[in-house]
Amino acid sequence: MIGSLVMFSLSTALAAEPATISGELKQWHSITVTFAGPDSGETADPNPFRDYRLNVEFSRGENRYVVPGYYAADGDAAETGAGRGHCWRVHFAAPEVGEWAYRASFRTGSDVAVSGKATDGKPLAFDGAAGKFTVGPTDKTGRDHRAKGALRYVGEHYLQFAATGEFFLKGGADSPENFLAYAGFDGESPGHQGVGKPRQGEASLSRSHKYAPHERDWREGDPTWRGDKGKSILGALNYLASKGMNSVYFLTMNVGGDGKDVWPWIDPNIRDRFDCSKLDQWEVVFSHMDSQGLLLHVITQETENDQLLDGGQLGLQRRLYYRELIARFGHHLAVVWNLGEENTNTDGQRKDFARFINELDPYGHPVVVHTYPGKYNEVYEPLLGYRHFHGPSLQMGNMKATHAETLKWVRQSAESRRPWMVCLDEIGPADTGVKPDADDPGHEAVRHHALWGNLMAGGGGVEWYFGYKFAHNDLDCEDWRSREALWDQTRYALEFFQQHLPFTRMQSDDGLTTQADDYCFARDGEVYAVYLPEGGSTELRLPEGDYTVKWYDPRRGGPLQNGTVRRLTGRGSRWIGEAPAEETRDWVVLIRRSDR
Repeated sequence: MIGSLVMFSLSTALAAEPATISGELKQWHSITVTFAGPDSGETADPNPFRDYRLNVEFSRGENRYVVPGYYAADGDAAETGAGRGHCWRVHFAAPEVGEWAYRASFRTGSDVAVSGKATDGKPLAFDGAAGKFTVGPTDKTGRDHRAKGALRYVGEHYLQFAATGEFFLKGGADSPENFLAYAGFDGESPGHQGVGKPRQGEASLSRSHKYAPHERDWREGDPTWRGDKGKSILGALNYLASKGMNSVYFLTMNVGGDGKDVWPWIDPNIRDRFDCSKLDQWEVVFSHMDSQGLLLHVITQETENDQLLDGGQLGLQRRLYYRELIARFGHHLAVVWNLGEENTNTDGQRKDFARFINELDPYGHPVVVHTYPGKYNEVYEPLLGYRHFHGPSLQMGNMKATHAETLKWVRQSAESRRPWMVCLDEIGPADTGVKPDADDPGHEAVRHHALWGNLMAGGGGVEWYFGYKFAHNDLDCEDWRSREALWDQTRYALEFFQQHLPFTRMQSDDGLTTQADDYCFARDGEVYAVYLPEGGSTELRLPEGDYTVKWYDPRRGGPLQNGTVRRLTGRGSRWIGEAPAEETRDWVVLIRRSDR
């Protein structure tokens, strides 16, 4: 051991010891325990994914986490491409510094992996293996999630980082939804027929992503695998983070869906055997997302395939699928599990899925679901107050309805005593979404109705969908610079909320102003933000007090500015003045109490 870093050669250490610990033994960092177990393979019998079950309990005092493990082939499959070996692995993100103990449960039996009973199957190999390790403080700073801690649901409309207490507002990419259809990953290629040919109502099929324009964004010291593979996809993430974005939406399975090019298995038609090397390479990407401060918005299925596993039920295939995702990737600090895009499962099925995920995921990452416009009440109303569910993933066919729809679910969830984070994750029309900067340089309507519409209603933030009609669309986007102006405008909005508002203690109150089409977000008597989508001015109803008035430019960001009125005094309806410039463009007005 050197300091808090334990590093061993797996090939030698596993031959002598039942387990090795690797990774940085620091709070919130990924700590990996690898056990030497029975030799197996992706196509072996017994099936290593069904007929063995590894769970490891990590404990410190009264804190206990039962973490599912997985079959890891030779322990280095991202580099070797191996599908055989005797390594069994678990990842743990320690939430506290100090000494932690671990104890393994390793059992075998027919389909024991999906059994919820600890005593099912029979023990073998390293069952009962135990040990201890000491965790020190993190050394990370800035955007890195390891500096902030796990992102958790805390019973409010916004997620919160455990270490810093910072509340999270989302801004990121919804496209390409087949982000993981990357040519640099191992595994079978999709073998599309009719690449590039138009398809009615959806994007053309495309070849696997290469993200070549983003290779220049890869930085020395960033990871790769199998030589220099991974540079372009990691460079793409670097670029998005450099624009201040903090979230990426991606499918982990689209078999039979729009792209037909992402799956975690060795074959899209064999759904109980997972591709060890491909998933290890996904892990490299997801770990890099942690370092760049990017949330993993994991879309587990889409409307075309939400009946694919077990006919839509929570059966063997689906349980294995969820278990593998949680075992391999649940240790990441900022994860949202999405039950499906445009989901058509029943309410009972959705509740079963959410409960299974929450009970298996030791970290309690939030669970959401995406649905069609017009299906909101049918899907979301039965989930109000359900303790395993954390919010809607809104798709707005008409982006002008974003503010009202966000506000509806913010209020109804609060009334259910389980407040939801209400995020906007797709805007219509479906063929358009957000156009490239070349086709819509100002993104005026998107900024007015979608971005500020969600945030000013108390929403949790946005991810941007690219449609299928324009270049760099939802399936074939190779360059996120195609929407550079949009990332900037999103960042300006997030910065205003994070820097100038106690937004977790505010709520929408549009009735406080006299202009019909503006948005008002307020903590009455203390602070008010008024968004004027078409410029102009308004009157604001205030209680007795003295208030300062500042203006913020949502198109360019920057410091607060003075308008024609700098102070408001007294009570009642008060005119807030005019903007510093460009009076017919959108502005945000910040009014703060100054006599307390």
